[in-house]
Amino acid sequence: MERFNVLILLSFIFFVASDLYGIEQKNCAQLTFKDNQQDTTKENQVLYNGRIWRNLYYMVQGDQFLFSKEFLPGSLSISGKTFPNILLKYDIFSDEILTPIDSGKILQLNKELIDSFSVIFQNKKYRFTKIKEDSQKRFKSFVNVIYEGKTDLYVKYNKKIDRSSIEGKSDNFYQTSLIYFVKDKILYTIFNKRDLFTILKKDKSQMRDFIKKNKLRVSKKEPESFAQVIIYYDSISR
Repeated sequence: MERFNVLILLSFIFFVASDLYGIEQKNCAQLTFKDNQQDTTKENQVLYNGRIWRNLYYMVQGDQFLFSKEFLPGSLSISGKTFPNILLKYDIFSDEILTPIDSGKILQLNKELIDSFSVIFQNKKYRFTKIKEDSQKRFKSFVNVIYEGKTDLYVKYNKKIDRSSIEGKSDNFYQTSLIYFVKDKILYTIFNKRDLFTILKKDKSQMRDFIKKNKLRVSKKEPESFAQVIIYYDSISR
């Protein structure tokens, strides 16, 4: 009789443990976003294609993110499907896009599947995409879209680490940027007006006149300042 009771007790423990394990497995599989930013319907599982992110550079002063180390409101397009109203951070040191999940962890999204994304910072929307046409096939990361037309203007943001050679002094992140101009499916890097004029060749005198007439200040420090010149170029080019 005593042996029979022991068997019943063991069976009860086994079934309870099995149920708890099933619940735990189910919870681990559901990567829901904080504050109901994203649901967990089956059709949206493409969004969760990624891995848990770990900060490997916590000893470096500053941070590796664009605009802010806090998550920013944004949207994402993955494999042609758009996911609005989600929180994002753009790690421009590693060129990775991150989003929070309800476990308190951070998911590093599969950037190979991402077509484009946007974030809002200080009431301004920034849209990022991959350059689609580059005959030189040497560009794969995300760029901020400044202008797209007959020609295109993009900015690539990056952060690097300044390794300190002084004992006891920390390494530091610092930010850089590159301006890309796409004409006739060729990607050019431009650092100043002279670079742009060299690419435009026969139209450069008209560009100079346009800048002078409109008193434009064109500088690498303000990549958007090139946009008006390029828009004008597109308007007069055939």
